[in-house]
Amino acid sequence: MSNIPEQLRYAASHEWIKVEDDIGTVGISDHAQHELSDVVYVDLPKIGAQIAAGAVVAVVESVKAASDIYSPVSGEVVAINNELITQPEIVNRDPYGEAWLYRLKLSHPAELDVLKNAAGYKAQIGG
Repeated sequence: MSNIPEQLRYAASHEWIKVEDDIGTVGISDHAQHELSDVVYVDLPKIGAQIAAGAVVAVVESVKAASDIYSPVSGEVVAINNELITQPEIVNRDPYGEAWLYRLKLSHPAELDVLKNAAGYKAQIGG
């Protein structure tokens, strides 16, 4: 299992978010991609979509299963990672970097306070 980046916040459902100014970049954790195994398809949200914290926002399909991706915070989708449409395997290769799923403009930054830090997430997954 790779290191869990300290600068990110984590949802109990294995999504991570990195916030710069009021834009959050969201992806799935290394633990989640490892559990899914070989990712073969990623269904991303539409730009402009208004997303509530905890809502299903995307789907990642692997050779084993399809997994709903939940938004860790509320906001408006401002970008999606088009690379994943043609190269979904990037999720397995670089879950904390190239494989970000979408970016959103946060509507309620205080929601970040309920997410786990790296130590809390590591404890959740038994790391």
